[in-house]
Amino acid sequence: MKTALVVALCAGFAGHANASCADDRVTVTGDWGRANFAVTVADDAAERSQGLMNVPEMATMSGMLFAYPRAQRATFWMRKTLIGLDMIFAGPDGRILSIHENAVPLDETVINGGGGVQYVLEVNAGMVARLGVKIGDILQHPAFGADAIAPCD
Repeated sequence: MKTALVVALCAGFAGHANASCADDRVTVTGDWGRANFAVTVADDAAERSQGLMNVPEMATMSGMLFAYPRAQRATFWMRKTLIGLDMIFAGPDGRILSIHENAVPLDETVINGGGGVQYVLEVNAGMVARLGVKIGDILQHPAFGADAIAPCD
């Protein structure tokens, strides 16, 4: 069973898993398997500033991908955010650098994702633990470009 999982993951990387690459989808891959999230992309200052504020609910396998023009220190807060979130911070190549689980709705405490972050995937609170996502796992999306660990063609 474990060998089949490894073969499936390697096949996905070798073929760049084009079926998984779409502007409205982020694929997360690790030794636990693969999961696809339907996403809205926030890739300009106004969209990133709005984020998921005032959103009353989000479907289970949905989220928001924050895309920055370059790697930087990424900080977030939950101001006006009504749903609990897990935040997955990734570098330019799609590798997960840090994770913040169970961010509390409406909390204005700063959440520091660290330096070198170019992408942040926000998903419903509890999804990281449920799936087993961890630092070092890989995000895949067309925004990551040709230098990504799992590029889209």
